[in-house]
Amino acid sequence: MKNIARGSYDEILVEDGIYILKIQNDAQEAKLIERDIDSSYIQFHFCLKGKSKFNFNEGNYYLEVNEENSLLLYNTQKDLPLDLVVSPGSWLLSVVMTIRKFHSLFSDEADYIPFLSEENKEKKYYSQEMVSPATAVVLSQLMNYNLHPSIKKLYLKGKVYELISLYFNKTEDADLEQCPYLADEDNVRRIRMAKEIMISRMAEPPTLAELSQEVGLSLKKLKEGFKQIYGDSVFGFLFDYKMEYARKMLETGKHNVNEVGLKVGYSTASHFIASFKKKFGTTPKKYLTSNV
Repeated sequence: MKNIARGSYDEILVEDGIYILKIQNDAQEAKLIERDIDSSYIQFHFCLKGKSKFNFNEGNYYLEVNEENSLLLYNTQKDLPLDLVVSPGSWLLSVVMTIRKFHSLFSDEADYIPFLSEENKEKKYYSQEMVSPATAVVLSQLMNYNLHPSIKKLYLKGKVYELISLYFNKTEDADLEQCPYLADEDNVRRIRMAKEIMISRMAEPPTLAELSQEVGLSLKKLKEGFKQIYGDSVFGFLFDYKMEYARKMLETGKHNVNEVGLKVGYSTASHFIASFKKKFGTTPKKYLTSNV
């Protein structure tokens, strides 16, 4: 598969035959993402935030996917290259998997998956569905994780398998016993809101007490639910987000260390430099020098 992507795009090879595409457009204008994907692949697209438009046939036909919805694309007779217009403020996560790999996952369960049946396996299959609360949790974990590099690939593989399993789990009571607060879709929405508030006010974030009051969740539910969805505490997540945001600002070459530090909430350059070094193991200046 040839990558001809333009825009805010990150691609991860999970294992042979499985890719994750993470698409985040935090800009003020729409972004175009293009990528060759041939007919040997099945595509799962999940919109976490905002909306996007999938163009087909050189723009003669399109499908819109809105927040908390998914799109499944499968056509063994025709290539379905990614021609995607991502609206401002939109996030998507896609899993692109070879049909051979997908079949191997369900080799004993072909009757359970509609398009794996003998009469359908050579046909096209498109499906748009709402994202369940359980699936939303896994998507958030795939978009936001803080892991040692040595276990990152194993973690992503496990989460992709979990995501596909939940996608085809049609029971109404998916297993969320590990965190009962997340069985309530409204709680998931409020925890997502908490994350957005922290990001939008990262320079002067509210306290946990203020945040819990603003989103309408008890402090306990906020802390436990946030950890379950995002894999870190509220301020642990915010720290990682701020450092990643700072790193990207520095790489543009348009801002000095003081400006970047102030943007992410540090009143002194020395405090920002210490935090950056804690996250990346080097100072901002040395980081930039090593990436020239």
